[in-house]
Amino acid sequence: MLSVDANAARYFVDRHLTEGRGGKTAYVEAETGRTLSYAQMATRAGQVAGALQRVGIKPEERAAVLVLDQIEFPQIFWGALKTGVIPVPLNTLLATPVYDVILRDCRAAILFVSAPLWDVVAPAVAENPYIRKVVVIGDAPEGMTGFDAFIDGAVEVGTIAVSADEVAFWLYSSGSTGQPKGVAHIHSALQATADTYGKDVLGIVEQDVVLSAAKFFFAYGLGNEMTFPQSVGATSVLFTSRPTPKAMIETIEAHQPTIFCGVPTLYAAMVAQMDETGPPSAALRICISAGEALPEDVGKRWEKHTGVGILDGVGSTEMLHIFLSNTVGDIVYGTSGRAVPGYELRLVDEHGQEVGKGEIGELLVKGASAAQCYWNQRNKSRMTFEGVWTRTGDKYERRDDGRLIYCGRTDDMFKVSGIWLSPFEVEGALVDHPRVLEAAVVAHRDADGLEKPKAFIVVQSGEADRALFDALKAHVKAKIGLWKYPRWIEAVEELPKTATGKIQRFKLREDC
Repeated sequence: MLSVDANAARYFVDRHLTEGRGGKTAYVEAETGRTLSYAQMATRAGQVAGALQRVGIKPEERAAVLVLDQIEFPQIFWGALKTGVIPVPLNTLLATPVYDVILRDCRAAILFVSAPLWDVVAPAVAENPYIRKVVVIGDAPEGMTGFDAFIDGAVEVGTIAVSADEVAFWLYSSGSTGQPKGVAHIHSALQATADTYGKDVLGIVEQDVVLSAAKFFFAYGLGNEMTFPQSVGATSVLFTSRPTPKAMIETIEAHQPTIFCGVPTLYAAMVAQMDETGPPSAALRICISAGEALPEDVGKRWEKHTGVGILDGVGSTEMLHIFLSNTVGDIVYGTSGRAVPGYELRLVDEHGQEVGKGEIGELLVKGASAAQCYWNQRNKSRMTFEGVWTRTGDKYERRDDGRLIYCGRTDDMFKVSGIWLSPFEVEGALVDHPRVLEAAVVAHRDADGLEKPKAFIVVQSGEADRALFDALKAHVKAKIGLWKYPRWIEAVEELPKTATGKIQRFKLREDC
């Protein structure tokens, strides 16, 4: 059944006008100071919808959104939903060949692009057979359409009726295990995440101010910066540039967010920065982490500096946001917590049978925010979306108290001496050493062809020499077991990661 109320734009945009929040600030750009009120967002989204109709972009056609974290992003996203066009937020840190693949895969009819990103995507656009219109946010190159010109004079149109099960937008997976895949999400999924994690874990309220290091194009960032704040009329602080530790600390001090959303890599770097300069003066009441499991040492050091715990959680592009998490007043670092209210979890073996406590199994999740499918990838869709259950590809162990402990990706696990080994457990032991900032562990075959752990580390200080490597091996043996230590250790300048901070271990395996 079609209904205007089923359109996500009605709940997240239109509703705030009737509830008296039109004058409330929805977004503020940290670097420029530009702001967008809820009333301005509603007006501009309506104009975007009208402009899309004016240039002939039809419902169900795709609009690629290669836009930085700036106030035009929500205007474009909600404007597209209002008129039935499907926005496809794109990772802003990719290379030209990857944009070429994605733009051809999604067959976008229109591209919205921030001016600083145009030069990277331009060669892909020049050869693209589907894109009919390009709109540039910022200083548009000569002869091209700027965003303000695109919506100038456009009739502000209302929100169209849709089905709650209708595809609303796509996100491309981060590519931590290979080529990104187009993940199709329905209208009702957005509110489903707000009604579960946003309400029951964050407890977000209108008075909150949210700062997310994760960007709009990332499912985690989309929820943090847009879905959750707009579900209650809160304010989001947008940070357009790269979220360096120093910049994030300064932004926390300047804008006084009550909720900060980071990833483990950033938290580790911020803690290292605070060790030298001290913590910011902050109004934080809650911090969250996702993307990869948070090392226990990092969480404890952050809490010692700031007085605020980090809720480590697990989500995915396929489930749109976090479905497994620690909660306020119930944080156990080194675990991923328990199921978020509204979700059900299972741990199964390779035969699909439930595993017992203390055993390792693949995590399956059931919840209303699950994606519809992968675009044009039927086999992968069937392997991931099994009826009401979604396979995460993550291995976990269930403790006696019901908490889950992350053991690595399904394809990252390997056996040493016939026993399953979790790369993450070894990585956690390595980063517990004061000289190690980051670590990644993969399987490497020895002279006899047997798999053993090999570690890649980023050192925090000093020289990476044989003495350090020997000390790290002894440290791991003492902390987690004699057979789990890395037989080889290699120091690197940085670990290969997706733009969302996930370590790409498959690239490290290729180098072994």
